[in-house]
Amino acid sequence: MIWDELTTVQIDQVNKNTPVLLILAATEQHGPHLPLATDRLIGEHFAKELHKSIPNKILILPTISVGCSSHHMSFSGSLTISHDTFIRQVEDIVESVIQHGFTNIVLFNSHGGNQAVGQVVLEKLGIQYSNINFVLMTWWKLALKALVELNEGGPKSTGHAGEFETSLMLLIAPHLVSTKKLKKGEHNKTFKWAEGDMLYSPTASYFRTTKEMTTNGIYGNPLLASAKKGRQITKIVNDALKIIITDMNSL
Repeated sequence: MIWDELTTVQIDQVNKNTPVLLILAATEQHGPHLPLATDRLIGEHFAKELHKSIPNKILILPTISVGCSSHHMSFSGSLTISHDTFIRQVEDIVESVIQHGFTNIVLFNSHGGNQAVGQVVLEKLGIQYSNINFVLMTWWKLALKALVELNEGGPKSTGHAGEFETSLMLLIAPHLVSTKKLKKGEHNKTFKWAEGDMLYSPTASYFRTTKEMTTNGIYGNPLLASAKKGRQITKIVNDALKIIITDMNSL
């Protein structure tokens, strides 16, 4: 079920145990080949695929389309909000949902810059509403082992606008992918312990802006991307997501 496609009467009739999913996305540069909407389109893609398989067991809210992207602001078109604004926006939406009687809340993240602040939101809401079930997940963390096995480029291939995000966009919206501009990320050297990407976490967090990490805005290797791989990623992620949503329906 899609929240804003229902009437107020229909929302009132929905089982209040139904998990309500809020996509946490971003509007930011993804190199010269992917659109600014990449994170939103990917998050909504997974939600739509989930909805196809269990339409009556999930309720999907309107997406938060602008997230915490201050580290991308050196690249034109990127939009950002502060951590405080992000927290308040998520809290206000979730509190509206709770006010309507729903008890299972899923924060589904599709942007790396939302991970840490998302955890803060989860902990704040969890303490404040002890009778509500909250879950926070980031799509590339859902089935890490299977995604690592699918990854061709190894470490530093899937960081940003790389192998995986480009594969998904070739599947979701190929008309928005500038395939003639595909190129490897122009990575700047750093400490070995600070290197990492979606699938391979660094030993320690070392803050650098995106431009300090890669001069062309790509961290990874989109040359290894394909729509076929996008379909494989979709199945892996949604199989894992479906298990979590099914479990929450039983709470």
